Amino acid sequence: MEIQGSGFSAGLGAIQSGQRMIQQAAGEIARNTVAGAESQQPADLTTILLALEAGKVQAEAGSMVAKATDQMIGSLIDTFA
Repeated sequence: MEIQGSGFSAGLGAIQSGQRMIQQAAGEIARNTVAGAESQQPADLTTILLALEAGKVQAEAGSMVAKATDQMIGSLIDTFA
């Protein structure tokens, strides 16, 4: 069953966006770790960790949207079956 232009697509898009944010933040942490602790400013680390958390929250929200859409479609199928 293909679901087009729905909340399911929006949820998957949010999950992908969250994953990209997490990957970027993780890459920044890895680069700063390899470069050495001396070159890393505490404010930079805080910003990176906040971006990491924001990506996590966005991915979780997208997951909730996709799950709610799936449940709604399941309820509609049950109603019309």
